Amino acid sequence: MNPSLKKTLKLIVPILIGVFLVLYWYLKTSPENREQILFYIKEADVFWVSISLLLGIIGHVSRAIRWNYLLEPLGYRPKLINNILMIFMAYLANLGVPRTGEILRATALTTYEGVPFEKGFGTIVTERVIDLIMLLIVVIITLFLQTDIIITFFEQRGFNASGLIILGIAGFAAGLIFFLFIKKSKNAIAQKIKTFVKGLLDGVFSIFKMRKKWAFVFHTILIWACYIGMMWVIKYTVPETAHLSLNEIMVAFVFGAFAMATTNGGVGLFPILVSKALGLFGISSVSGDAFGWIMWIAQTLMNIVFGAISFILLPLLNRNK
Repeated sequence: MNPSLKKTLKLIVPILIGVFLVLYWYLKTSPENREQILFYIKEADVFWVSISLLLGIIGHVSRAIRWNYLLEPLGYRPKLINNILMIFMAYLANLGVPRTGEILRATALTTYEGVPFEKGFGTIVTERVIDLIMLLIVVIITLFLQTDIIITFFEQRGFNASGLIILGIAGFAAGLIFFLFIKKSKNAIAQKIKTFVKGLLDGVFSIFKMRKKWAFVFHTILIWACYIGMMWVIKYTVPETAHLSLNEIMVAFVFGAFAMATTNGGVGLFPILVSKALGLFGISSVSGDAFGWIMWIAQTLMNIVFGAISFILLPLLNRNK
């Protein structure tokens, strides 16, 4: 495939998917339901939305502090305010083109703090690996806490408990066979996969070599607690979701995280999947949609507003650079 065409598709396809999903949601929702959803959004308690945004900001600040723990062993310690502004800029950039935010962060770090691009980018990749591991941990905990409801969900769609167990064993066996194949294979693609996985593991284990590893672990847990907390407090903005437990909110969080990774900032898909997740606990589609849209609008506006401010402030605070 032509490289320029490939880049164009990477830019356009996620946006088109998001637009399609918004249209799909709009067309499948009756006018009466849309009116009710808009009512919930307009009447959302500003206090709880503000608490959600505050948790999001705390999470970003904690991420900025944690970033310095990765940079310090390399001989660099950027200003905390610069780290915070770069992170907000990155989240704004990712709303337009996925993964460009990471490149922007590394470039800004080079420009304003003198950190070589490859070193800065390496720390960002390590961050993403840690985030992926944390997401997997959250998924596993959620599956453990909500085993019954998840099994019921699949049983309603033609699966049974024994079938799910067999499927899980088969999946584990397939993964083990794939691992052994990659480990012994001399194929070029297999070698690339092996090198990639080794790089990821090196990034993870580098954490244990840093001077402030326990502070790094603390901030990692704090970041993810803030992310889950952002969604947990939003439940108070919709009457029907106010009674939901943390365990139930975590199911919606996992669905939402998948949406965020699939489309630009979760546009279109985030409210749909969150609503589906809440439907597992008897929440109506109207309340579920309202919850999803309030959460998505709040976090997206946060990234847009603070990201735009960061684009202006970063060069102003670093005029000499």
